[in-house]
Amino acid sequence: METLIEKAQLTWRVACRVDDIPEDGGACALIDGRQIAIFNFARRGEWYATDNECPHRHQMALSRGMIGSQADEPKVACPFHKRTFSLQTGQCLSGDDYQIATFPVQITDGMVYIGI
Repeated sequence: METLIEKAQLTWRVACRVDDIPEDGGACALIDGRQIAIFNFARRGEWYATDNECPHRHQMALSRGMIGSQADEPKVACPFHKRTFSLQTGQCLSGDDYQIATFPVQITDGMVYIGI
């Protein structure tokens, strides 16, 4: 859970328009030199952002992964090796000791903002 101090230290960056991200899918945005995967989980009415790099083989591919749920935990599966990661915590759900960074998302006036 994010503390008030951590929230105050965020810098919100414009990533894209809401229409740039497919419903129940993802896309990648370059923010401050970092590839960020942004997901519009329309079935849940939720937005998520993570690193785009899968730590298993260091491929920039997570934005093209399939999203779904595992025991009500929103997740993304790497399109290459099927490792799954929590969209909330970044923890690997496939039993491996991998983690991805996650970022808060705000939707304002049809724009997607990512907290860095």
